[in-house]
Amino acid sequence: MFEIRPRDKMVERALLVGAFVDPTGRVDAEDLLAELEELVRTLGIPVVEKLAVHTRETHARYFIGSGKAEEICERARELECDVLVFDNELTPAQQRNWEAIAKVLVIDRQEVILDIFGARAQTREARIQVDLARMAYSLPRLTRAWGHLGKQGGGIGAKGEGESQLEQDRRKIRGQIDRLKRELAGVRSSRATQRKDRKRAPVPNAAIVGYTNVGKSSLLRRMTGADVLVENKLFATLDTTTRKIALPNRQPLLLTDTVGFIRKLPHGLVESFNATLEEAALSDFLIHVLDASHPRVLEFYDTTKSVLEELGADTSQALIVFNKMDRVNDETTRIWLRGRFPEAIFISVHSGQGLDELVARLSELVARQARSVEMLLPLERPELLARLHREGTVHSIAYEESGARVLATVPPRLHDALAGFMVPSLHPAR
Repeated sequence: MFEIRPRDKMVERALLVGAFVDPTGRVDAEDLLAELEELVRTLGIPVVEKLAVHTRETHARYFIGSGKAEEICERARELECDVLVFDNELTPAQQRNWEAIAKVLVIDRQEVILDIFGARAQTREARIQVDLARMAYSLPRLTRAWGHLGKQGGGIGAKGEGESQLEQDRRKIRGQIDRLKRELAGVRSSRATQRKDRKRAPVPNAAIVGYTNVGKSSLLRRMTGADVLVENKLFATLDTTTRKIALPNRQPLLLTDTVGFIRKLPHGLVESFNATLEEAALSDFLIHVLDASHPRVLEFYDTTKSVLEELGADTSQALIVFNKMDRVNDETTRIWLRGRFPEAIFISVHSGQGLDELVARLSELVARQARSVEMLLPLERPELLARLHREGTVHSIAYEESGARVLATVPPRLHDALAGFMVPSLHPAR
């Protein structure tokens, strides 16, 4: 694995910089810097100061003007910082220019997220996805990752100049990218096979989606007892977890926890994590979890919704769930949220508030996919009636010489198995 740059020692003091062009964008820039601070602290790096810098236009050399750049470098020296972290996406040339003038490590938001993902990845699939994203990020940045790039090796018989070490390293990285893409394709094929197996006895699937650190994994754990990692950190878990629960109407439901979203998520990461996020796109409906206590909750809602739409998920089939209501002490905020999202469920995973209402709503959503039918089941096939009791809802049974006449609500997964025993036209789908 190629590292983006050598790291001889751990950085200990970070100065965060967020540049904005629109004069009215200071508040948003400061909010993004606060989010970047959370990301940097997740890596265990202390943040000593955050600077929101206005620039009239973006500059090719430093992204901001050279005068502002000198001021930032001077401030970094005063604070004895050993790393500058930009909220803006820097080009490889801009990173090299900043490191030359600042004499410290310079990284951007994208590299911070990649480092977090690299530390959090647990499964083979997640590790492949992280490696793929890091390779794509490091490829244009090789010139500052190696000290031997000017060396050249001779060709056959040492005749001619040969290819430079940089060219060899780039070729090697491209080869590894191709290998990782093949491995990821194999993972996707395996996932598709697993999904196909689930669809043979189809159980409705709901994907839990939302901004990072809103309580998705906590919700899955509370509802299913799943042994999943729960931490108050951004991107605490990257791996998809699916567990089954039994709803009060005896209908089973698969709940899938997905990786959290974040503003300015690097597009390359969205591409690399497509195999994980496609669970959301292919689910029967979504459970969109939001942090009711966060002042920018609407922006987080829009961010998650836009990424889901980019992935092809049907956001119209989403149940909005506001978590952390136990932290909302302002009644005005409660009234505003309920007015803005009248169909939403308001819960607290921590206290258990609203979870019964959430389960009841999930039962309604699953029931909408079922239909009430009348069937005449052969008496010599008692296993059909037993399965109907187990996986559907039996409303009435009348035993006749020709068989058991049953009125029941049948989930989609049983339609094919029971289609030959249904009495037509008497009880249409609902």
